[in-house]
Amino acid sequence: MRKTLTVLIVLIAALQTLAAQKVLTKDERMAWWREARFGMFIHWGVYSIPAGIWNGREIGGIGEWIMNRGKIPVRDYTEMAKQFNPVKYNPEAWVKMAKDAGMKYIVITSKHHDGFALFKSEASKWNVVDHTVYGKDLLKPLAEACEKHGIKLGFYYSQAQDWVNPGGSAARRLTKEGWPNPDSVIIDAYTKEHNGHWDPAQETRSFKDYIDEVAVPQVRELLTNYGKVAVLWWDTPTGMTDEAAVKLQSLLTLQPEIITNDRLKRPNFPGDHKTPEQRIPNLADLDGTDWETCMTMNGTWGYKSYDHNYKTPKTLIRNLLDIASKGGNFLLNVGPTAEGEFPPESIEILKEIGKWMKVNGEAVYGTKASPWGIFDWGRCTVKENGNNSILYLSVFDWPAERVITIDNFNNRISSIRLLASGTPVKYSTGNGRLIIYLPETAPDPAATVIKAEVRGRI
Repeated sequence: MRKTLTVLIVLIAALQTLAAQKVLTKDERMAWWREARFGMFIHWGVYSIPAGIWNGREIGGIGEWIMNRGKIPVRDYTEMAKQFNPVKYNPEAWVKMAKDAGMKYIVITSKHHDGFALFKSEASKWNVVDHTVYGKDLLKPLAEACEKHGIKLGFYYSQAQDWVNPGGSAARRLTKEGWPNPDSVIIDAYTKEHNGHWDPAQETRSFKDYIDEVAVPQVRELLTNYGKVAVLWWDTPTGMTDEAAVKLQSLLTLQPEIITNDRLKRPNFPGDHKTPEQRIPNLADLDGTDWETCMTMNGTWGYKSYDHNYKTPKTLIRNLLDIASKGGNFLLNVGPTAEGEFPPESIEILKEIGKWMKVNGEAVYGTKASPWGIFDWGRCTVKENGNNSILYLSVFDWPAERVITIDNFNNRISSIRLLASGTPVKYSTGNGRLIIYLPETAPDPAATVIKAEVRGRI
C-alpha cells in the first residue's frame, strides 16, 4: 500500500511538472487580453516632480520627456530626483479605481526613458529605493494589490532609451521643442554629433554595456521578483540591435504566459500586438493582428501641473466602443503626481466611465469586431453565445427619424432590448435588412446600447 501511494505521488508530481512546462499557444496566452478589452496605463516617475516646469520655464512636449526636451544635465536631474517622496501613494486605491472604472489590467512604467526604476534594482543605483528619500519599492505593493483585486499587472520598460544610465540611447529632439534656448544652435549641433545625447556623462559606456549591465538584469528582476507578470510593454527601440533584442526576448521564458508588444525592435521582433499611440486605426489599417490603442486623458503621459485639457468621459467611452468595434484594446493613461495621487480630473473621469461600464460593460468585454464595419449612428460589437450571437449596437448620435438600419443582415432575431433597462425595442427584418425603431429620446447621452439576440452565428 505504501509503495503504491509513493508511486502515485511521484506520478502526480511528474504530471504537474509536464503541465507546468506546457508551451502555450499565442491564442491561449492572448485569451484573457482579448476578453479584457480595457486597461489602465500609468506613467509615473521622478519627472512628476518638475511636472513640466524647469527653472521657472514651461517645457514643451509631454511631461516624461522633460529631461530630453529641456536638455537637463544628468547631475541636475539626478539631484532633483532625490526629493521624490510619494507619501500619498496608495496602490490599493489605484487598483480599486481601475477596477471600478471597468478596467481589467494595469501597465505601469517600471522604467521610462530617464532610466529611473520604480523598483529596487541591483543593476543600477538609479532607482527609488537607493536614490530617493522615499526609499521603498513601488511595484511590490502594486503587484500585491492587483493580485488581491483580480487585476492583471504589466510592466512598461524602456529597453533602449536611458538618459541617465551610461550607454543608453537617446532619441534626438531639437532644443526648440523644449524652450527657446539662446544656445540652441550649439546644443543641437552637439546632439547631432552625439546620437541625441546632450551630456558627456551619458556616453561613458557603450550601448552593449548598458544592455548587458542594466537592461538585461533589470528585466530579469521584473520577471522574477513580482509574481505573475501579464504584459511586458517595450518602448522606443532607438538604437536597438538584433543582438540586444535577442538577449531581452530570451528572458521571456521566465514568464511563459506573458504578452509583449511590437516595440522591442521593429520589424524583426513583432511581439503579440501592435500599439497605435494617441489614435484609433481606420478599418483599412487593420490586418488581423491584435492591437491596442494607448491614449492620454489630456495631452501628456507623465504628470504636468498645467495641462488641464482633458477629454470628456463621453469621448473616452465612445473611443472605447470604437476600438472594441474594430477588435482592439484600449489602454487609457493616468499620470500620477509626485506625491503619489491621481489628478482629480482623472479620478472624476474614471468614476464616470465606471458608471457607464457597470451598466454596459458586456458590450465591451469578450466581444469581437463588427462584421459590418462602422455606422454613422454609432458602433457594433459582437459576442458568440453558443451557436447563436449577440449584437451590441451602441448608438452615439440619436437619429432624428429614430431609426437605425443594418444591411446584409440575414439572421433571425430572438429579442432586441435596451441593455440598461431591458425594455423591448421594436424592429423589423426583410430583404437582407434589420431595421430598429428607437425610443423618442436617447436614454444615455454617451452611448445607448441596444442588445440584439440573434439566432445563428454572424
